Amino acid sequence: MNAKPDSAATERAWEASVSSWVDGEADLRAEELDTPYGRQLWDTYHLIGDVMRSPDLAIRPSERFYVRVSAAIEAEPPIVAPSPLARRHLVRNGLSGLAVAAAVASVVWMARPFFFASDAPPAAAPVVAQADEPEAADPGLADYMAAHQSMAGAGAVRQVSYDGMGAR
Repeated sequence: MNAKPDSAATERAWEASVSSWVDGEADLRAEELDTPYGRQLWDTYHLIGDVMRSPDLAIRPSERFYVRVSAAIEAEPPIVAPSPLARRHLVRNGLSGLAVAAAVASVVWMARPFFFASDAPPAAAPVVAQADEPEAADPGLADYMAAHQSMAGAGAVRQVSYDGMGAR
């Protein structure tokens, strides 16, 4: 039950707390810096900050270093796994084609009565009962409605009448 704490986990937590303190996100206790590891970590963070502020302090890598890095990259095996992005691209193209086909089918379905007229005589226009109502209180509105009805023509949509609106 009483397991010894993992020193690597403790060091990672300590590094995270020093990092958050350097970033101004947390407070740091002075007694945590009294250990040799704490002092080394403190010096390392300050060295990193100094180099980031002044590139002249950075150590320039030698040509030998560049050659070793290039050789290590060349020695790595190539990645031969298929890219999951290619499969996603294939699915996307397939679904977009399906969406276009559905859109065309819906347009054809809605336009079918106009393209394929039947030989049957057209149905008679429905008779709408109209009540005799008094003229609109505003003669300008009556003129507007008459002009609108003459321009719109008769259609499947029933026209709205504002006759008698002022009689309420």
